[in-house]
Amino acid sequence: MNGVLDWVQALGALAAVLGLAVLLARFARRTGLARQHGAPGRMAVQSVLALDARRRLLMLRIDGRDCVVMTAPGGDTMLGWLPETQP
Repeated sequence: MNGVLDWVQALGALAAVLGLAVLLARFARRTGLARQHGAPGRMAVQSVLALDARRRLLMLRIDGRDCVVMTAPGGDTMLGWLPETQP
């Protein structure tokens, strides 16, 4: 009987923690602490090119400037900033 009470107590604690997490997330969204989906941020992925099964080239826009990054299993490498284009 003691084992059943332990499981009930554990499930109750898990439910309480999950409930608090949901309440905190709602509070963050309503007060503006959490960024809404689709809201513009400071960084965005402009395009992705698969070089092979394990490596990718990404063009990122960061604060209005573009940079190229290569991702690979051994690590990521920033290849450089692209020159700014005039409109």
